[in-house]
Amino acid sequence: MNESRNPYLLTVDELARDYLRTSRKGVWRMAQRGRIPGVVKVGRRLLFRRDRVVRWLSENGASSPGDER
Repeated sequence: MNESRNPYLLTVDELARDYLRTSRKGVWRMAQRGRIPGVVKVGRRLLFRRDRVVRWLSENGASSPGDER
């Protein structure tokens, strides 16, 4: 995935689909439990700092979308 085209903040849908390949509900649960870094709450909406999420994934050994295995 080309990160320069991605927004600075990711929506729940973008994080679920493009980075974690899970459901929206799964992302909400992980965020509520404090398992995802870079959470920004705006009203009832959750957003995620892309740089923190990418760093978290790389530190935890998860491959980024587009990486060759």
